[in-house]
Amino acid sequence: MTAQSAAAAARATVYGYPRQGQNRELKKAIEGYWKGGVDADTLRATAADLRRANWRHLAEAGIHEVPTGDFSYYDHVLDTCVMVGAVPERHRAAVEADALDGYFAMARGTQDVAPLEMTKWFDTNYHYLVPELGPDTVFTADSGKQVAELKEALALGLTARPVLVGPVTYLLLAKPAPGVPAGFDPLTLIDRLLPVYAEIVADLRAAGAEWVQLDEPALVQDRTPAELNTAARAYRDLGALTDRPKLLVASYFDRLGDALPVLAKAPVEGLALDFTEAAAANLDALAAVGGLPGKRLIAGVVNGRNIWVNDLEKSLATLGTLLGLADRVDVAASCSLLHVPLDATAERDIEPQIRRWLAFARQKTTEIVTLAKGLAGGTGTIAAELAANRADLASRAGSAITRDPAVRARAAAVTDADAHRSQPYAERAAAQRAHLGLPLLPTTTVGSFPQTTELRTARADLRAGRIDGAGYKERIRAEIGEVISFQEKTGLDVLVHGEPERNDMVQYFAEQLTGYLATQHGWVQSYGTRYVRPPILAGDISRPEPMTVRWTTYAQSLTAKPVKGMLTGPVTMLAWSFVRDDQPLGDTARQVALALRDEVNDLEAAGTSVIQVDEPALRETLPLRAADRPAYLAWATEAFRLSTGGVRPDTQIHTHMCYAEFGDIVQAIDDLDADVISLEAARSHMQVARELAGHGYPREAGPGVYDIHSPRVPSADEAAALLRKGLEAIPAERLWVNPDCGLKTRAWPETRASLKNLVTAAHTIRTELPTS
Repeated sequence: MTAQSAAAAARATVYGYPRQGQNRELKKAIEGYWKGGVDADTLRATAADLRRANWRHLAEAGIHEVPTGDFSYYDHVLDTCVMVGAVPERHRAAVEADALDGYFAMARGTQDVAPLEMTKWFDTNYHYLVPELGPDTVFTADSGKQVAELKEALALGLTARPVLVGPVTYLLLAKPAPGVPAGFDPLTLIDRLLPVYAEIVADLRAAGAEWVQLDEPALVQDRTPAELNTAARAYRDLGALTDRPKLLVASYFDRLGDALPVLAKAPVEGLALDFTEAAAANLDALAAVGGLPGKRLIAGVVNGRNIWVNDLEKSLATLGTLLGLADRVDVAASCSLLHVPLDATAERDIEPQIRRWLAFARQKTTEIVTLAKGLAGGTGTIAAELAANRADLASRAGSAITRDPAVRARAAAVTDADAHRSQPYAERAAAQRAHLGLPLLPTTTVGSFPQTTELRTARADLRAGRIDGAGYKERIRAEIGEVISFQEKTGLDVLVHGEPERNDMVQYFAEQLTGYLATQHGWVQSYGTRYVRPPILAGDISRPEPMTVRWTTYAQSLTAKPVKGMLTGPVTMLAWSFVRDDQPLGDTARQVALALRDEVNDLEAAGTSVIQVDEPALRETLPLRAADRPAYLAWATEAFRLSTGGVRPDTQIHTHMCYAEFGDIVQAIDDLDADVISLEAARSHMQVARELAGHGYPREAGPGVYDIHSPRVPSADEAAALLRKGLEAIPAERLWVNPDCGLKTRAWPETRASLKNLVTAAHTIRTELPTS
């Protein structure tokens, strides 16, 4: 096919779409089901309505081929576990008794059975459930969900393409099941898994699928020759099947590197590649391998992870370059639109001109369709759209809100000394022990306490004018009093104020910093039914006035025990926001760090002796390619130290991280120079404690003993057993006792019971320690 005919064939498509609905109908239905107020049939009907609404919107917008199978009640990797029959032994009885309840048990656990481990989906803030596999795993095909959803879309008269997690990525994301030797490599199961995938794609073909998409994002990471050979063999075998649909292998989030020639040579009919940001290198690499003659290329030229309008002329130039490299070039976003909110037009509180800079899922869909039209028909067919796009880009570039000379001057004046504490850790630790007087194995929580319906109602009443500021503050004061009282009665050693005034750990601060925009409806799925509204980082950052001092000092006035000040760190403020794309991330991080430094210093001046600066996103934002990591870690760790480096030696700096693979960043954790770090460890059975010990980490650490992403209450014996594992790696004088993460999403009954058990476990282990 010539470049001209490839352009004429250009179509618009997407890989996935937000699941929740305009008003988070899916979240409400699922949580209603968990509470017994919604039955299974109603839940399924709600889900079907949302799927149909999404497909109809996509088709009406001009999307030629809609995705199916990307919709999920909880997580698409968990759906894949069900699809291939990889249900852990401990959950099989529940799944056999009731498939839906068993599915949620795998995700959330029950009082008697632990859930699957959860971690971040590559370098996004989406969490997936980690498959548990072993040498005895037997895979069996269950294509019911995928076939049913395909038939739903076809029944609407739509062209539909099922989307599945690819077999190689599925195995690379998996871990050895509990009890399986750590050296077991799930990728060795590829020969058992491929026949199951063959059966599933055959079922989809029989149901009417012309194409099936197999997502392989794991191939954008550094892969060994053996792993690449496995990928080549997997797609050689799948491509050799006779009764199958056309296969489209999709990868995204970064450049494919050595995996690109492997996929280009594979006997499949199409590839879907990311051509945004770092993945722009895919264009040169594709040309270097001679393109994709005779194959379909879906070009991801619209950023599926950020919310700024696309530069349409730049994307058209990329698409034009690609025309000669494939038999047919179609247009898409760089990845699933799961990672962005639904519709920017709903943001009525954002000034209209600024709102035109934003593109959420629906606006990105329009951009994709516009680009496909322009590619097929020439720029004259989209002249009006191009003119409007140029105006929007110029408006943003020239806006006064994007640049503050005072902020830039302060950031430029930072010295190396500003990013270091005045004394080394050993001297600080001695001063802090004398100042704080804490026992061995000190107990604390990570920060937030349950966000009750009453608290959310109070915030809504304040926004709606049903209560005034004084009434709202009185409600917050009362909640803080209850939280402090509970912690004292329970016996915790270092207390928190509970964060009742905070809607979200990033949004709360973003609303008080210059340069940020807040949304009202910009919900994005983090995991399961947990949705967040990432703020938008649009301009230079500064802190006009203290943000946390009032409530922290009020809490401290209620107790003689130390109360931690609680802040969100600079990297997490970036990672859980939609960041500006017009300057390096390191420059933005330094601005945020300086704003936080002011807050840290004000907390200390107000009498706060323990200050926690959370950085759960440090690992999440780690570049997927090893070659890109040193530069990132250099500015990321400097930003943390810059925010905390101005305090006295006897002020104890904590940080916190959760739900990530920490082994890759142990040196960076060390480089933060925090006095204490708390980390998720319950689901991973204290793996991080062993990783810290292996590195020789010299500071204090609290690997979590209470999994807060499950409603189950760990017993005191269970928490004590985890502590004993922790003590095998970390000496008692440096070990803290805490939950995995904040308690915002938990209910009060389970929180009370779990924390009482946590304190009991700490007391039990203290009695087992040798006396000096």
